Amino acid sequence: MTAFAICLFAGLSTALGGLLVALQRRPSERFLAASLGFSAGVMLYISFVELFPEGVDGLEEAGVASPNVWAPVAFFAGVLLIAVIDRFVPDEINPHEDPSPAAAGARMRKVGVMTALAIAVHNFPEGFATFFVALQDPVLAAPIAVAIAIHNIPEGVAVAVPLREATGKKWRAAGWAALSGLTEPLGAVIGYLFLRPFLGPAALGVTFAAIAGIMVFVSLDKLLPTAISTGRHHSAIYGVVAGMAVMAVSLVLLT
Repeated sequence: MTAFAICLFAGLSTALGGLLVALQRRPSERFLAASLGFSAGVMLYISFVELFPEGVDGLEEAGVASPNVWAPVAFFAGVLLIAVIDRFVPDEINPHEDPSPAAAGARMRKVGVMTALAIAVHNFPEGFATFFVALQDPVLAAPIAVAIAIHNIPEGVAVAVPLREATGKKWRAAGWAALSGLTEPLGAVIGYLFLRPFLGPAALGVTFAAIAGIMVFVSLDKLLPTAISTGRHHSAIYGVVAGMAVMAVSLVLLT
């Protein structure tokens, strides 16, 4: 129960990111551009600095030959998967170039859903790993959970911003941000009950690298173009840099 409580605390911190977005009353174009850029910065930094190297490390630990080859293969497989899904969903559901307000809202909604799914999948093995550390040594796991909680706050922002703009429902967007973090304790439970005998370093390595590819695609194809379309180009770029900086600090706390 102690190990599960530690994972639950870390996972629910995404709700704080969603709350920060919900409390912003009337977001200006500058705030929207900076927030979406921030979300892109978070996802790009996670992908290239955390997920992809962890994918390589997992493949190396498993003894896979040429991990520096197979990790990029998994990365681009993730890119290809999300690109194919993006292209073949009908335009009525997934508008690509239509500039109308309705299409813009649909695009924003899809950005939020894709971001939530990517972060949810990312948090699943993180919860699994944290739980097993806590089982062995709760004292060691507690500061790790605090660092992960800080690390998850901007992820909640990344989920909530596009969903709020798409639906106009700030508390529902905050709720989705909270739900994306619940996969962390869910990963702990499922990992403990079912996956421990099967989920080895090779499977985790491929998964991490593929998720990195998915998150990079979402950032470059959805978040950044939407941020720049507000007309606040510099605010979007400053947001990207700020998102990367926040994630850099949170990852330093994890080491």
